[in-house]
Amino acid sequence: MAEPFKNFLNDSVVADLDKRLRRASRSFRSERFKSIALPGLDELELKARAMQIADALEASLPEDFTAAAQLLDAAFEDGLAGWALWPVGEYVARRGLASPERALALLKNLTQRFTAEWAIRPFIVQHPALTYATLSRWTKDPNEHVRRLVSEGSRPRLPWGLQLKGLIADPSPTLPLLEALLDDDSEYVRRSVANHLNDIAKDHPHLLADWLERHLPGASPERRALLRHASRSLIKGGNARVLQAWGLGAPLRGEALLSVAPRRIQLGDSLTLEVTLSSRAKREQPLVIDYAVHHVKANGSTSPKVFKGWTLQLAAGETRALRKTHAVKLITTRRYFSGAHRVELLVNGRVAAEAGFELRL
Repeated sequence: MAEPFKNFLNDSVVADLDKRLRRASRSFRSERFKSIALPGLDELELKARAMQIADALEASLPEDFTAAAQLLDAAFEDGLAGWALWPVGEYVARRGLASPERALALLKNLTQRFTAEWAIRPFIVQHPALTYATLSRWTKDPNEHVRRLVSEGSRPRLPWGLQLKGLIADPSPTLPLLEALLDDDSEYVRRSVANHLNDIAKDHPHLLADWLERHLPGASPERRALLRHASRSLIKGGNARVLQAWGLGAPLRGEALLSVAPRRIQLGDSLTLEVTLSSRAKREQPLVIDYAVHHVKANGSTSPKVFKGWTLQLAAGETRALRKTHAVKLITTRRYFSGAHRVELLVNGRVAAEAGFELRL
């Protein structure tokens, strides 16, 4: 069994962090740091561990942030890296806001050894002009981790990170940054740009459609891969403009059949989806085939959830059979209720066939 994520921050990590900070400065308050960082650490989950160690840093590093930053830079040069830098980044986000230029320089150093994607977000909120100007310069930095921070740190809906509500409402400040990184040499950076664009698409689908119309024609294979990954949510959701941009806007020319078995299940069982596609076209058809399960809610209404199916080319006159297993199991993000559930087959974003099953709890 894989080791739990929370164990990435443990007593040994705290001991290593303490050792390197002591080597960086003999005046570092080591005993105070350990007295706050270590008690009860094993009982906490990952993020809570990071926050507790950050509390310890806040209590033991110099009060003057410039002096603390100098100490941390020295510890970086001594080899401080890895998960210990999550609480270090949290410390910078708390104490560096009054010295933003020095703090951003420290985060640039930090992100080359772990990531500063969570720590930079309060600076975007409280010092937007300075932070965006800094991020713009970093788009040309020779280090791919710094360039990735430009995109990842400013994602409107970054997992585990502070939501940037201003950018959720209006993402325009980050669009020039993403454009500068669109053809970055690093796949690591391009993947972050794609995820950032996918975040934007959740709230402003027309902006991604505009982006595709400008940047997809004549795109290199690398850019096409980036844009395809950025389009994934809107393709799955059947957005007409995005599907059209990818040549997937046309309805199926032919017939689609869907069957679901068994027709009655209990929570924890699996369904088998059987799909038959028959083409009546004279040429090949590019198809994106997903399916939506309309889950019953507490009040008896239903709410659809789209699941990924297949992407294929259906030849002229071809009949093709597809099969997929769908597990109906307990997960933390969904509550199930008994009742009749409808399943819709979506071909290029359009409902092409339906079936159903009865769930009993």
